[in-house]
Amino acid sequence: MRMALVTETYPPEVNGVAMTLEKLVSGMLDRQHEIEIVRPRQHENDQPSVYGHLEHVTMAGFPLPKYEGLRFGLPAKKKLLNRWRYRRPDIVHIATEGPLGLTALWAAKKLKIPISSSFHTNFQSYTSHYGFGFLKQIAFKYLRYMHNSTQATIVPSNDVYKLLQNVGFENLHVIGRGVDTKLFNMSKRKSSLRKEWRVSDDEIVCICVSRIAEEKNIPLVIEAYSKIKESQVGVKLVLVGDGPLLSILKDKHKDVIFTGMQCGEDLAAHYASGDIFLFASITETFGNVVTEAMASGLAVVAYDYAAPEMHITNNTNGITAELNNSDAFIDASIALAGDVAKVQQLRVNASEYAKKLSWHAAIDQFEKVFKSVIASEKTTNLSAKTNIEPTG
Repeated sequence: MRMALVTETYPPEVNGVAMTLEKLVSGMLDRQHEIEIVRPRQHENDQPSVYGHLEHVTMAGFPLPKYEGLRFGLPAKKKLLNRWRYRRPDIVHIATEGPLGLTALWAAKKLKIPISSSFHTNFQSYTSHYGFGFLKQIAFKYLRYMHNSTQATIVPSNDVYKLLQNVGFENLHVIGRGVDTKLFNMSKRKSSLRKEWRVSDDEIVCICVSRIAEEKNIPLVIEAYSKIKESQVGVKLVLVGDGPLLSILKDKHKDVIFTGMQCGEDLAAHYASGDIFLFASITETFGNVVTEAMASGLAVVAYDYAAPEMHITNNTNGITAELNNSDAFIDASIALAGDVAKVQQLRVNASEYAKKLSWHAAIDQFEKVFKSVIASEKTTNLSAKTNIEPTG
């Protein structure tokens, strides 16, 4: 098939959506499909390009407030109509719901091209964290309109499926995420990195890899660490990532190690060189960092939803706390940090479990949904032409 993937984010931008889409594109190319990525220009020298079966189509965009380095795509219906009339894709997959995604939806519908979509980000929840809580219902209505206008919406976890189904989203398909265990694994642990953090091999390092932003609940991670320190010496907290709260938190918490953003092998080493992964975010649709942490051999403490709900068996390969219960999260963190034997057991079990989380299997599911959307649209168009109702 030839697929047009419409997205406002893609590597080298660093976030869970961009990483997931890169894996999707790579997997589809491995299956000899053609991919056209329609996205905003990431910088002034970012030009359209073609590499084999992969084409990058760049559009105008504008910066996304409070998300440095990310951009919204500007409306581009006319350009997409002209492009897709000239070279029609078999399916348009809309990965993000900004102005570019909306006009791609309208263009594909006008041309009667099959359309699928993905729900990656809880924008409706983010409105509360950035002072626009009054827009939550409007955001939900807009997102529902967008996704219900497509033939299939792919969601990353069971709880997102239930949430969206309860508010009227249709044609939902759950496809989880894989994890790159060649990159993220226990062998990437570095004593030299731990020495930089001034901890010995037998001391506990709590770590969190996250965007340092309001919606990620970083202050609760720091609070849990502070409570651990009250009863235990020789423990450190390492925060990996960048974001609008970074400078504020660095000034306020001098005992916390802030590494900034890490990528590739450096990121893998930071994960594996920790012991406990504290993740308190309550706005995830999946949370790729959770499975990356598990693959890296970290004992995860997280809320029981999204990726933790799907992949952590409590007290077996990680620890889960009741969603939104900050006391339970803190208590679980303290108890785990005080039990070195349990930390080691969870680390090994998490790493072994993550070896089963193949991206290949996830891409198979994506491909199956895309093919079913194309087939259903062909059946609908044939029925309309012949005025015969489809059977079966």
